[in-house]
Amino acid sequence: MMALILKKKIRMLNNNWVYKFRYNTEVLVDRAKGSKEGNAGYKISSDVDVNLVWRDPNSNDDQLIQLAISNVKIENVALRSAKKNILHGATAQSLLGEKRLAALERPFMVHLKNGKVSGFYCYKAEPATIKNLKRGVASLLQVQTSSGKVIENDVSGRCTVEYRAVQGKVTRTKALDTCKSMETGFTTYIQVLGVTGKSSSVTVFTLEDGFIKSAVAEETHMLAVTARRQTAAKVVSRQTLTLVKTEAGPFEASGKNAASVVKSLDEKLFAVGVTAEKVKSQCKGCQSLFEHWKAVQKQFEPDSLSKAIAPRSFLALIQSIRKASKTEILQVLKSASKTALPQVVDAVTSSQTPASLDAMLQFLNFADPKGLVLQERFLYACGFASHPNERMLQALLNISKGKIGSNDIKESVVIIMGALVKKLCQKGGCDLPTVVEVKKMILEGPDSTLVESDVQMYLLALKNSLLPEAIPLFAKYAESEIGAYCTISLTALQRYSITLITDEVKRTVNRVYHQNRRVYEKNVRAAAADVILSSNPSYMEVKNLLLSIGNLPKELNKYMVSKVKDILHFEMPASKILRQAMKDMVSHNYDRFSKVGSSSAYSGFMTGTTDAATTYSLDILYSGSGVLRRSNMNIYGTSNGALLHGLQVAIEAQGMESLIAAKPDEGEEDLESFAGMSALLFDVQLRPVTFFKGYSDLMSKMFSMSGEPMNVVKGLILLTDHSQVIQLQSGLKANAEFQGGLAIDISGGMEVSLWYRESKTSVNNRGAMVVTGNVTVDMDFVRTGMEVSFEMEASLDFITTVQFSEYPFLVCMQMDKVTFPFSEYLTKYESLPSGKNYLSHKGHKQLVPGSEFPLHQENSDMCKRVFDSDA
Repeated sequence: MMALILKKKIRMLNNNWVYKFRYNTEVLVDRAKGSKEGNAGYKISSDVDVNLVWRDPNSNDDQLIQLAISNVKIENVALRSAKKNILHGATAQSLLGEKRLAALERPFMVHLKNGKVSGFYCYKAEPATIKNLKRGVASLLQVQTSSGKVIENDVSGRCTVEYRAVQGKVTRTKALDTCKSMETGFTTYIQVLGVTGKSSSVTVFTLEDGFIKSAVAEETHMLAVTARRQTAAKVVSRQTLTLVKTEAGPFEASGKNAASVVKSLDEKLFAVGVTAEKVKSQCKGCQSLFEHWKAVQKQFEPDSLSKAIAPRSFLALIQSIRKASKTEILQVLKSASKTALPQVVDAVTSSQTPASLDAMLQFLNFADPKGLVLQERFLYACGFASHPNERMLQALLNISKGKIGSNDIKESVVIIMGALVKKLCQKGGCDLPTVVEVKKMILEGPDSTLVESDVQMYLLALKNSLLPEAIPLFAKYAESEIGAYCTISLTALQRYSITLITDEVKRTVNRVYHQNRRVYEKNVRAAAADVILSSNPSYMEVKNLLLSIGNLPKELNKYMVSKVKDILHFEMPASKILRQAMKDMVSHNYDRFSKVGSSSAYSGFMTGTTDAATTYSLDILYSGSGVLRRSNMNIYGTSNGALLHGLQVAIEAQGMESLIAAKPDEGEEDLESFAGMSALLFDVQLRPVTFFKGYSDLMSKMFSMSGEPMNVVKGLILLTDHSQVIQLQSGLKANAEFQGGLAIDISGGMEVSLWYRESKTSVNNRGAMVVTGNVTVDMDFVRTGMEVSFEMEASLDFITTVQFSEYPFLVCMQMDKVTFPFSEYLTKYESLPSGKNYLSHKGHKQLVPGSEFPLHQENSDMCKRVFDSDA
């Protein structure tokens, strides 16, 4: 194995000789474009003696070799002053300890067949870290002389490897993404919020006279936050094995096979496999979960939720909870103050361990209607779960079958189950028993009841699930006589891939828009138009839609004109077919496109970088009397071809005409007075919130209005969640953890002043976000790593003011982003169990200027008139 010839034969080690090699391995961690001088890391160097122990008399390609490591040194990778060098003056024995060093220097054996490791023998009782280092040396020896792809087992796992043999050199390239190992991690299901990685592993063997002169391996792993690639970390591992000389050595042993020879030579040697063992990290002097909680509990109070310290503390607490038992977690839940407890529920649920789920299920009593806030925070955290499992879905299913004290919670349980079904199906778990049961329940749900709120609940759950089987159901309910069913179904259809929207579904949506079978509310027809225009419409669909403009209710006319212009100016997918249809002067003329009104649709860019872009859209639809009918604000994030519906806040109002003695529009004469808000956050539809329902409720709310907005979503959300074990070929192991946390507060309100004849709707978004990436190489005797992070605090307000003291009404929309701080940090660290450590910390802060996002010119002109009238 230790020698090669270019005739594609493995030249055997000679009997009675010891081959002396010099071995070095180093590992370093740094930012993506860091220099070697700034790295954190260490290197291990030693001598390695190799000699032939046995070979099969019938096959020269079957041999047993012994390896012995000696003269071990452990040093820093980077050149630093003695003060900053934690390994200065240290010896291998002082670092490893006498027992570990003795174990490392204890000889081990490798059974080779045709240049591949067939068996690895060492003492079972040796520490896993020591055995893995030995495996790293053995893995470096695997080689073949013929070019081609093969599957090999080594310390990294079972991997696909490609060999290229050219003129005295053999290059081995390992496809690291194919490696199957014992340890696996997890990642968030949302690509935009995820982590992208790039890895490479190349070993070059140099040959001389048929023997390995040297073997040089380099392995690189790069991890970066998808939406901000500057937040990245790099792990580099290098190995070199160089033949120094040969000396006289022991004679070859005799025996029938390798296993029997090993036993005859040393009964304590066992075949333990060449793939790395899992190393349990031991943290000496680490805080317990309760001690950690006591240190950070102030950051979980509501007053801190708008500051970056809240999500940073949230992420750190999650890491502690993931290592804790159910009893320890319950202790924290029971000790938290009443005001901090909802945030603790967010953290415990987001941890997504069996212990954290069990603790929450024991702590919450869903039969108690007074526990609504905590129960809903638990459910929302489940809905936002980064990597949910079947057990979490089963827990919610059990809750839905039990006694629930609040009807709001009953609805939220079912709605969130839909979100979990979607995530589990995305991971290939659509056939799991619990998923199958929940799918059946929500698919049969709408037709199983006549209670309006229950039908909406099941439709919202299906909207979250995005099950293809639900499309016919949505098509059916899109033509319902109840406007809420139609709106939910149509907005759900808009979320599906265009490939799933069949011609039959399109015909249904067109029937709704054109009112072929019955009269529909304006907001239903507007939602149908959105589906048509976003589902790869045909020329005739677009032409018929354009021809309808001019024959619609006044505000719907204006909305459609504005929608068409928005699609054209923002270059949406339907732009091309729209331009073709608008060449026809019958469908596109001044008469149609000069309609007046206050309704509008507008899209624009919020932010844009080389890594990601954020866009927004604002759709406003009014009734003919000038009262708000529907306000819809959306924020989307795109990165690397992936799309994320980050936020949608929709405010709907109906039956308000009686307040101003106005005539309702066609199809809306008998609508009950109602106003409410619906939020979709990070692709998860939440339970809608009602401001008022019914005339008496409306009047009581109007006289008791404080002007304070109603909360829609408040809490801490785990956005990015990536955990990865990187098993290096050297036997060292790196752990990568990337987490992103968001403290969010979304509220909204609606005020109507009959005295001033003015209405105002507001949506207020407050948030603080922190994203951290931590890569650590921990080998018990020395620990090294780095953390990259960024954080920001921001707010976004959307306010619509309508003055109906004159006709036409004055409507002003404002979307403001305040100036906010943005910070980046880089920390590198090295430490020893003795407490000696090195720490390098750098940071950069800046203020991102605030701005008012532009809307169409008509809005700007109108806002001037509104503010002039207020003056």
